[in-house]
Amino acid sequence: MREGQLASLEVCAGAGGQALGLEQAGFGHAGLVEIDADCRRTLIHNRPGWDVAQGAEADLMQTDGTRHRGVDLLSGGLPCPPFSVAGKQLGAADERNLFPHFLRLVDEARPRAILIENVRGFLSPRFAGFREQLTADFRALGYAIEFRLFSASDFGVPQLRPRVMIVGLPPARRDLFQWPVPRPGAAASVGATLKDLMAAGGWPGAGAWAVGAQGIAPTLVGGSKKHGGPDLGPTRARLAWAALGVDGRGVVAAPPGPEHIGAPRLTVRMTARLQGFPDEWEFTGARTAAYRQVGNAFPPPVARAVGASIAAALTARAARAVA
Repeated sequence: MREGQLASLEVCAGAGGQALGLEQAGFGHAGLVEIDADCRRTLIHNRPGWDVAQGAEADLMQTDGTRHRGVDLLSGGLPCPPFSVAGKQLGAADERNLFPHFLRLVDEARPRAILIENVRGFLSPRFAGFREQLTADFRALGYAIEFRLFSASDFGVPQLRPRVMIVGLPPARRDLFQWPVPRPGAAASVGATLKDLMAAGGWPGAGAWAVGAQGIAPTLVGGSKKHGGPDLGPTRARLAWAALGVDGRGVVAAPPGPEHIGAPRLTVRMTARLQGFPDEWEFTGARTAAYRQVGNAFPPPVARAVGASIAAALTARAARAVA
């Protein structure tokens, strides 16, 4: 980190989508916590200088927030299964609900701002009581929180991917934060995004395919180590991929070659580009593990937009305090 740079402590960091976006927004990383070993290897591979927790500290439930007391931002993509429509939607009753542990970290670290990412199901009416209690819990710790639903495609990502952003700030300073403004229509089509990658193996049909793939992608689904392999999602998602001329039954090792016939499948690199990752960001591990990291990631452009708004609010507060 550079001297004077805003600092973020991120938990449930995954393969680095949110961390990369926050880096692009000007944040340095005081620490990253991620329990999955494949993801940790990806983080270290791409950013050797980042402080990625190892051992017991890699588990959010074992993380000591007091070591980062006063950090500018505490962020995290908390597990979505408790609220996902693809799951049982158990909410607070789900053993994977890590909000209580995040609240503990807030109490220990006392960050200047909070950022949490979760799935659209978090805003379901069935979880109204959970949100009310969460709001009260954060208020008791000195933070006012707000929820906002964004689609990744409104920030230039060629994929729907609706996600809930939760931002928390001290009440007296909340008016200095402004949500980023979505830009509907900002995303390029799947064809325009992937044309060069589809042609990289010598497939003569890449140009025609790109012309036909004029929509944006459905939400990528990464699955878990227990459920889901390297495919692009359930039946409905595969039908949406088929409408774009993509075979969604699996992710392949290489782009289509000169003799390819029919709808192509995507490579891990293609899916990463559809998530908004730069091509130089590499995912370690075997293909299934690498795709799972991509499919579960948070698009960096969305994290960058929200992170920039938080950074502006933090800078404005500092300037006002000096004045």
